[in-house]
Amino acid sequence: MASLLRAFRHPAYRLFYAGQFVSILGNWLHSLATAWLVYRLTGSALLLGITSAAQQLPMLFIAPVAGVWSDRLDRRKLLAAVQSVAAVIALTLAALTFTGRITPSLLVVLALVYGITAAVETPTRQAFLLELVGRKEELPNAIALQSMLFNGARFIAPSIAGILLATVGEAWCFALNGVSFLAVVTAYAAMRPYPRERPRTHRVWWTELAEGVRGAFGSLYSRRLLLLLAALAFFSAPWQSLMPIFAAETFGGRSETFGFLVSAVGLGALGATALLASRSSVRGLGKLIVAGGLACGAGLAAFGLSYSMPVSLAALTVFGFGLIAAVASTNTILQTAAEEHLRGRVIALYVTFFLGVAPFGNFAGGWLAERIGVHATLTAFGIALAFCVSLFGAGYERWHASFAGTRPPARTVPAEVGRAG
Repeated sequence: MASLLRAFRHPAYRLFYAGQFVSILGNWLHSLATAWLVYRLTGSALLLGITSAAQQLPMLFIAPVAGVWSDRLDRRKLLAAVQSVAAVIALTLAALTFTGRITPSLLVVLALVYGITAAVETPTRQAFLLELVGRKEELPNAIALQSMLFNGARFIAPSIAGILLATVGEAWCFALNGVSFLAVVTAYAAMRPYPRERPRTHRVWWTELAEGVRGAFGSLYSRRLLLLLAALAFFSAPWQSLMPIFAAETFGGRSETFGFLVSAVGLGALGATALLASRSSVRGLGKLIVAGGLACGAGLAAFGLSYSMPVSLAALTVFGFGLIAAVASTNTILQTAAEEHLRGRVIALYVTFFLGVAPFGNFAGGWLAERIGVHATLTAFGIALAFCVSLFGAGYERWHASFAGTRPPARTVPAEVGRAG
């Protein structure tokens, strides 16, 4: 157990974790309430896809630039500022919903603005982890525990959201999310992370961005990981945006059924992160990426074929386990191998290739579901995903040799630096 929780030895990481727990719960309430509200107002699979795409699209364009800012600026202060802006957006959406002034168009616009804050926050937060634990040896555990937190919330929050949506409505979910940001902003204000030396540069931002792209794509191991990540993002993305239709039409349920289906994905994801947190190194993560990716595709295809609630819940659990096993392992490898002066930009590309590609998958999934139905759409996407992972697996030996030859020394923070607190 001590090995599983070793990142908690660092006080700054404990503060970060506590604040994130509250904020991530709120964010899940926000996301699920948005999807349910869009479906309630329009009943359109296409608009579900468009709204999800609007929230995720900024990742494609903003996250790479945010990586440059993350390498230049104080990450702790940047994160606190961005989370404060997100709180204002959530409370604005709550007010519009409470007063009955919300429309599908306003939902899409606010989802886009909310997505911009997430596009700055996500790569900055990922790059900030090393400052919380101090050493690269601690990163795999810190990343896995953060992923466990996110997916634990994915397991808990949908059930809570389903009950809240059925009893008090979407507006309270948005309001609770707005208030939840206070926890993480307070945590950022209180923590003292390990110091890092920020680059002193006067170069224009696109020059630094290009340097990060060259660093990420200059090695075969990272290039292939990013391309596989894009495939995982594109083909797995529609599951959540289309889930209200499965809940309401396939299973004849209401918001509670919606919450149960999403929770099944969270349960599988939680199992994957527990497995990753118990690991002490990156050894073997490449094989886990292949196995997890294949499980993800198979689970998604099985869910698309199922009209039975128990079978669907089991398939979604497998899907969630495989997706997070593959994605979190990819994150760990990229962070472990990244050079410190490029950390923010490399992680920004990870975010871009995963969350930035997802809107296209959501849009394509919504468009296709309008024509062939949600079941056939997710079945086809699951099969396509398994095929892409198989291609990566076919070149695994060459990929592994490339990764083994590019791992840098583990220590990145001087030994004499005191423990954060």
